[in-house]
Amino acid sequence: MHGFVAFPAERAVAYRAAGYWQGRPLASLLDDAAARWPDRTAVIDADTTLTYAELDEAAENTAAGLHRLGVGAGDRVLLQLPNGCSFAVALFGLLRVGAIPVLCLPGHRAAEIGHLAAVSDAVGIVIPDATAGFDYPAMAAELGLRRIVIDDTAAGPAAPRLRPDPATPAVLLVSGGTTGLPKLIPRTHNDYVYNATASAALCELTADDVYLVALPAAHNFPLACPGLLGAMSVGAATVFGTDPSPEAAFATIARHRVTVTALVPALATLWAQACDWEPQKPTTLRLLQVGGAKLAEGDARRIREVLTPGLQQVFGMAEGLLCYTRPGDTAELLDTTQGRPLCADDEVRVVDEDGAEAPEGELLVRGPYTINGYYNAPEANERSFSPDGFYRSGDRVRRLAGGYLEVTGRIKDVIVRGGENIAAEELETHLLRHPAIRSAAAVGVADQYLGEKVCAAVVFNGAPLTLTELNRHLEECGAATHVRVDQLATLPALPTTAVGKIDKKAIVQQVSNAVRPTPAT
Repeated sequence: MHGFVAFPAERAVAYRAAGYWQGRPLASLLDDAAARWPDRTAVIDADTTLTYAELDEAAENTAAGLHRLGVGAGDRVLLQLPNGCSFAVALFGLLRVGAIPVLCLPGHRAAEIGHLAAVSDAVGIVIPDATAGFDYPAMAAELGLRRIVIDDTAAGPAAPRLRPDPATPAVLLVSGGTTGLPKLIPRTHNDYVYNATASAALCELTADDVYLVALPAAHNFPLACPGLLGAMSVGAATVFGTDPSPEAAFATIARHRVTVTALVPALATLWAQACDWEPQKPTTLRLLQVGGAKLAEGDARRIREVLTPGLQQVFGMAEGLLCYTRPGDTAELLDTTQGRPLCADDEVRVVDEDGAEAPEGELLVRGPYTINGYYNAPEANERSFSPDGFYRSGDRVRRLAGGYLEVTGRIKDVIVRGGENIAAEELETHLLRHPAIRSAAAVGVADQYLGEKVCAAVVFNGAPLTLTELNRHLEECGAATHVRVDQLATLPALPTTAVGKIDKKAIVQQVSNAVRPTPAT
């Protein structure tokens, strides 16, 4: 497949021999669940409940409809649906017809969608009519994308069942972005089935669990860590939530007796705080996974005390490596580390600026579920992978006893706001399109609730813009909804280093000092 970097043959043989790769298509997770547990509840949203047999039938009808539209093996299709049963139906309908879903987030807008469509050479897009006031069909029309309507009630001949090569991409995940626009992450059938099923086993998921998708379902975390796919592998039910606020989420947890969910630190901390005022405090949660950014030690302790003792820290990336704390770990490990690798054959290196092994430095990794290259991105691959196939994560970590890792920062220029990665370069590119802006730098500033908030340090040509005007400009540029500025710092000039580069550390210090309260005298 053009643009796809496959696993090297020697490592592929080793992963199959070790039993990590089972040679199963990703769609077989639903096939097996429908055969083993046809009457068990599979997916639930505010309007719909489907058993595994009903989800199987709906996916089969969708596959038939896609086949009639000419969508077939190897075709890339953008999938941009909000959380709901229709997401699961569309995902498996596409997989069954042999297409490769490109899993876009609901908040992606024309800039990202147009880029992803071009890189993937997509044949169309699956979108809702309108959600939260945004007109998705208008965006698709503006970009010249064919809209594919999912109709799971359509009658007609069944689509032919194709058995894809399990070593080829099953889905294309979207990177959080570290430089420029997001990249496409090709996850093969082999590695993604392992990702989901091994995570389900580690988390001790059973058919009696109920998993809540509180984050956008297209994210790797709620999709396969263990997420929807891991829950499906053991016959558990998955509830799709659309509002992660404590009030709404606590009611959903109580209504469906949710036992497992995944949150970013900002949400997990908010849920813990809400236990002081929300009357419907969760009582059924046995496992709360927290990842996407580093969880502070004090927040971890508070979550264990008021939400559930079953806290699990998760550190990973859509590109592959997953680290988990384990059930039964000590309080110190749960509160202060981001876990250890999922697989015994995850190869982890921690290196300094010269590439030498070090106790603290950049994390490099390769293994049975870590990609070997972004899709159709040769220049990014040159930067992101070592000559011997290790993925350069851009995360700064400290190696601890027993293989555990502590995340200590980032090496790549990225802002992690509420668990979403925002590439500073992408934001700066959008800002510089405005004629009133001479120069701009985007930096992350520490924030108690979001982890980091987005600050734009801007030098204007004349009269400065307001924060509202700046964000309206980003919206007009078609930037994703999470690519917005929280704080605007108007500067006469951007500070530079001795070699003339913009000094972002100086900007952060300058901005932080400016907003620091004056101590009382």
